[in-house]
Amino acid sequence: MSDLKLFEEKKVRSEWNELEEKWYFSIVDVVGVLTESLNPQVYWRVLKKRLLAEGNQTVTNCNGLKMPASDGKMRVTDVANTEQLLRLIQSIPSPKAEPFKQWLAKVGAERIAEIENPELAQARIRATYKAKGYSDEWIEKRIRGILVRDELTNEWKQRGVKEGREYAILTAEISKATFGIIPSDYKKLKGLTKANENLRDHMTDLELIFSMLGEASTTEIAKNRDAKGFDENHTAAKAGGSVAGKAREDLEQKSGKKIVSSQNFKELTEKGDDKSLE
Repeated sequence: MSDLKLFEEKKVRSEWNELEEKWYFSIVDVVGVLTESLNPQVYWRVLKKRLLAEGNQTVTNCNGLKMPASDGKMRVTDVANTEQLLRLIQSIPSPKAEPFKQWLAKVGAERIAEIENPELAQARIRATYKAKGYSDEWIEKRIRGILVRDELTNEWKQRGVKEGREYAILTAEISKATFGIIPSDYKKLKGLTKANENLRDHMTDLELIFSMLGEASTTEIAKNRDAKGFDENHTAAKAGGSVAGKAREDLEQKSGKKIVSSQNFKELTEKGDDKSLE
């Protein structure tokens, strides 16, 4: 789960590792926050070489993860967990070191609290979308859609579907059966060109409703059929999407209006970039 967090209004890319239950943060972003360098990438490369020469294990243990770059593309960048960052901060002279340590502790505490009480996470999401300018009605549908999606992916995980590519294939099958279009083409239709632009953040109310119907139907079918592995869940995904697809076609026929729309909320999301969802 990739996120964007803010420290003193500066963006810090992060990712929550479910298995390890740890946050990983972009080191370049952290260096930029602490040093205010015009080129934090160069600062990090020089510091990295020095720490390696000193035999500092903080650097050798750092991982690389793909995160959204400034051009919107997913690029590999060095990341560190909270413990690694705390050690790394000691090597960077900065008056912001202590406030940043406190911020790290707060981020960790908030995540633990949200895991224990999911309503806190929902409240944070509501506040973020509200700040961007979305309507209350849309926000409620979006949050419900997140919960439906979580239920589906949890079901996939228990049934042996692999995260990443297999999740993407099944999601595309549901979308194709529901809307007659796969997510990548759907994004093009809506004029979304950046990798970090979430398609569902640009869906209309009805598009969100039919997305939920397709995924909720897939979950129910997978349970009832006791689908195991990718192939059986692939069949369930097509069946679940077709339930929503038939309902969409019926509504379009009776209302005389197409559900799939090029409408997006780019003005809202661009206005709220500094308050992006964590």
